[in-house]
Amino acid sequence: MTQTTLSLIPDFDLSARNTMALQARSRFGLVLDAPEEVPATFVLAAERGLPLRILGGGSNVVLSAEFDGITAIIAFKGRRIIEETADHVLVEAAAGEVWNDFVAYTVEAGFGGIENLALIPGTVGAAPVQNIGAYGAEIADVFESLTGYDSVTGEITTFSREMCGFAYRDSVFKQQAGRYVVLSLRLKLPKPWQPNLGFAGLSELAGRDDLTPAMVMAQVIALRQSKLPDWRVTPNAGSFFQNPIVNPASVEPILAEFPKAPNYTQPDGRLKLSAGWLIEQSGLKGFAMGPAGISERHALVLINRGGASADDISALAGHIKATVKARFGVELHQEPVLL
Repeated sequence: MTQTTLSLIPDFDLSARNTMALQARSRFGLVLDAPEEVPATFVLAAERGLPLRILGGGSNVVLSAEFDGITAIIAFKGRRIIEETADHVLVEAAAGEVWNDFVAYTVEAGFGGIENLALIPGTVGAAPVQNIGAYGAEIADVFESLTGYDSVTGEITTFSREMCGFAYRDSVFKQQAGRYVVLSLRLKLPKPWQPNLGFAGLSELAGRDDLTPAMVMAQVIALRQSKLPDWRVTPNAGSFFQNPIVNPASVEPILAEFPKAPNYTQPDGRLKLSAGWLIEQSGLKGFAMGPAGISERHALVLINRGGASADDISALAGHIKATVKARFGVELHQEPVLL
């Protein structure tokens, strides 16, 4: 497929293509319906001398009001079971698949492994970039490989788990933002299935003889819905800050004041703190700055209260970082990408 088959959409409206519902426009837009169109898009952008950015479901971004370039939407879909053996099932999904739909597809087929990651917004292609995680699980746990386009070499490459450099909410795709475009993802789901119930709210399911992946998924969905505002009702980008991982010495003053402050020992001896707890203890839950605010339901979620811009969200995020730093001496790092 060549770039001549691609039709640029002028004055591309992105207001309905980001979960924060920020008013945003791009000089040109493209909706890519096949992975073969990705390389052609980079060729087209180079020929036009325009910057290019790739967007999936718009769930982990803060979009600027105007982008003087091309915004390409990954919309190609498809999912299938590659193989099933006595000890695993290999499943594949195209990058444009809605992540939660893919989770439901595997669970409905009777396979467990990603049910703890249900209801995370966004697409399959975005999942490995952020190494998405929730309720004691992350995508790296079941990752097999992915196919991606390297815009530097112009090659389509298969990435093994080791090549991805997965870490907490991190990967080589995030570290080298803009270079790679995920085209499809393969996950290796374990058999027999063992439920991951270590997270609070899931442990009550332990010991049930009739437990299924569908039951765990339903519990995860119920927990998320009870805690987090629905982006379709209250526009948001989910968890806005990463849980900070710090040296034990940094936590000592916090524990001296709050002995029950949530903290979790990491394999390297450092401690993971709860960003939401830090924000709430800083008195910011429900706080607002004009059209941007912090959810009253969860201190980790920044919301568009109506008419907010990227500048409004960034100003609020900066205030939160400064307040938490002054109160606890801990640096918060933003998850959503500013585009």
